[in-house]
Amino acid sequence: MAKFKYALFYDFHTLATIPDVGAEFDAEAFTDQVKACGVDFLTFHARCNQGSAYYNTKIGTRHPSLQYDLIGKLCKSCAKKGIRLSLYFNGHLSEEETLAHLDWADLPHSPELRKDKSNPFYHQVCYNSPFREHMRDMALELIKNYRFDGFFFDCLGASDCVCPRCVKEMKEKGIDYTSREEVVKFSAFSVHRMCVFLNDAIRKVKPDALMFFNGRPFEEVIDMESHLECECLPTAGWGYDCLPSYAHYMRTVAGPEKSVLNMTGRFNNWGDFGGLRTAEGLEFDLFYGAANGMRPDIGGHYHPRGDLDLPVFDRIREVYRNMQQYDEWVIDAENDNDVAIAYPRFERYYAPASSGCRAAVRMLDELKIQFDFVSEYSSWDKYKLLIFPDDAPFSPEMTKRVEAHLKRGGAVLATSKSGLDKDGRKFTVSSWPVVYDGPIAHDPFFFQPSGKYAAGLPDMPLSIYASGSKVKAVRGAKVEMVCVKPYMNHGWDGFRGNYYIPPQGPTGEPFLVEKGNIVYIAGELFKGYHTRAPKQLRELLGNILNRLDPAPKLRTENLPSFARAIVQKKGKKYETVHLLAYCPERRCEAMCVEDRISVLNTKLALRTDGRKIRKVYLAPDRKALPFEVRDGYCFVSLDAFTGYALVVFES
Repeated sequence: MAKFKYALFYDFHTLATIPDVGAEFDAEAFTDQVKACGVDFLTFHARCNQGSAYYNTKIGTRHPSLQYDLIGKLCKSCAKKGIRLSLYFNGHLSEEETLAHLDWADLPHSPELRKDKSNPFYHQVCYNSPFREHMRDMALELIKNYRFDGFFFDCLGASDCVCPRCVKEMKEKGIDYTSREEVVKFSAFSVHRMCVFLNDAIRKVKPDALMFFNGRPFEEVIDMESHLECECLPTAGWGYDCLPSYAHYMRTVAGPEKSVLNMTGRFNNWGDFGGLRTAEGLEFDLFYGAANGMRPDIGGHYHPRGDLDLPVFDRIREVYRNMQQYDEWVIDAENDNDVAIAYPRFERYYAPASSGCRAAVRMLDELKIQFDFVSEYSSWDKYKLLIFPDDAPFSPEMTKRVEAHLKRGGAVLATSKSGLDKDGRKFTVSSWPVVYDGPIAHDPFFFQPSGKYAAGLPDMPLSIYASGSKVKAVRGAKVEMVCVKPYMNHGWDGFRGNYYIPPQGPTGEPFLVEKGNIVYIAGELFKGYHTRAPKQLRELLGNILNRLDPAPKLRTENLPSFARAIVQKKGKKYETVHLLAYCPERRCEAMCVEDRISVLNTKLALRTDGRKIRKVYLAPDRKALPFEVRDGYCFVSLDAFTGYALVVFES
């Protein structure tokens, strides 16, 4: 188990042809800067994805232009200054080692997918080659010769290798090696086997080693890991909807005893030596993570020569010192929620990644709902409301859990195919309000707002901007809204392109149905929001949540949809509301955050849950805020805040 406060992660991927590696590296000056940032955990490369080592090794190959033991100096300096150090190994990429050992190379099933020869992922190593033992031996060599704390193994995604070793084993196991899908499944098995192999070998000689396997599904390897790390650089392909999904999910996997590091980057892309993101952009990433139980971790790419790049440290220090003002209330605080998005266990994916899942997270954030993201890995017992977005099939275990949840008086919101068995034929929960009759035939798919869930919605057919399911209501269920058919479906009819398609009229097919504590929507509500972000879909969701969760943990007024409000508690003394007002903006082909936004006249109502509130104030200055407690809520107003504010409710 490992707990951290502030971390840094330094890439040191260095081409073998660079002539002056380490020429200007000063371990003491470097670690002085690290320490001055308040950092207690550092990750640095022992062997990079180019295949070069940065220490004196008899097993690997030290970078040809490095004239001394760089890692040795770094280990001594970190130990002296109380900085825990993990050493980086790339577990799947190596240019120099595959050039020297061609038989180690991954032979792709689909080589056309690996067209860019300049990309480091062009040179992949087979997980079942002698590289596995080579990496183990390099790790054990480091443990024998140096004082450090653990390892970070990177790029451990499933490949599609069909080298003779892999094909031989696949044949022995009866796996169809001609199917890329089956080959990738076998590779996932192979990389997991390698992780177990490395973990066992390392812990045999260093039982307390810090350990993280980047690229494996978190639930698959959590028992081998000392902590979790979330690699998520929003400006480099991940986007700004990635971190929220990770944050709400990873904390439920890690539990309270393991840190979750929020690894963003000081640059705009990995391998980018010339980028320096704004303090505001880094703050948005890191304050959001901290509000969701993650600890800050800024990544950089260290110059091969060893240049300090002091403006980078100035920026890191600026951001971390801003965050450190709030440590008293934030470090070791927990998110204790009674609403959860639930989705099946992620067997082949790094973390929740579907468009429906990410849109669900965004919509709940925009509505200021306090929630977790869970799979079967975590207990569901504490939740009052479970939300199943669009396409969550129910295994027997999930069915059992949902039925127990309903028996306890819990509520359920499900959309479209969520709740169907793994074959997609029928809903598995006996009290479900509808029966499945196949995919919806309408394209575009409209619905007619009506009934008690239609508050604030225009009285006209609205598009779901996605597909959905055709269902029939069961006896005892109430149909609140119905589907509306189009005149015809999108597409070419042999003569005309059917593009401008208006709604024709109601069909009587159920769109929104309720039965007891279950609300079911036939349309893919969340995928529709992901596609077009129509406010009406979010308003519909809000109406449903108001009914299923009539006493939410937090209510807000005058807080824009782009702003975030996240509740945490720390022991019995503090309950806090993190307010964030930053807005990612598309500029040409890029996304960025450059400004803190001022928000005026914000009103908060925090459910007290029986706690006696003695005072309310703004951290870190403890500026008192007038408050009123009534009807089970503590009401407080803020005249203004800019960018970030932490409101503390102290008992």
